[in-house]
Amino acid sequence: MINARVRVALRGQFVDEAAAIWAATTAARDGEAEVAPLDLARPVIQAVVDSSPRSLLLVVADDDRIIGFAAVEPVPPSGSTAEIRYLGVHPGSWGRGVGRELLAEIPSHLAGAGFTRAELAVYTDNERAVRLYEHLGWTPYGDPTPHPRSGRLEQRYQLDI
Repeated sequence: MINARVRVALRGQFVDEAAAIWAATTAARDGEAEVAPLDLARPVIQAVVDSSPRSLLLVVADDDRIIGFAAVEPVPPSGSTAEIRYLGVHPGSWGRGVGRELLAEIPSHLAGAGFTRAELAVYTDNERAVRLYEHLGWTPYGDPTPHPRSGRLEQRYQLDI
């Protein structure tokens, strides 16, 4: 990866960039020719950012261009667990270590925000992501369950911070 750095976005900053990456990433991951327009993708990321004052939008910038992100919110009731609701790397940057860099830095950002555990869900057929999470110490818990909209199996993962 070249010149990339992870930072916490200020409230309201980089939501459009993250949403555009999310739309492009999910289309590429799922083999869709059409990428969702920003007006459909933005509310997905904005909902996480707006869900709590403790929500975080972490972004990876490469020479002033956002190429990856993680949208994170606290899990009630304790709030000590953070859920990574959305994580994406622009398809043009796949294979450059952007996701690895982002995931490697997430624990320190979450610990700094008072979280002690992180969770996420991933489609079990997304083998590339599963390998990356497990390589970085994330552990599966519970049984895979069907995603409510797609029906694809998702596995929950956790990481103690």
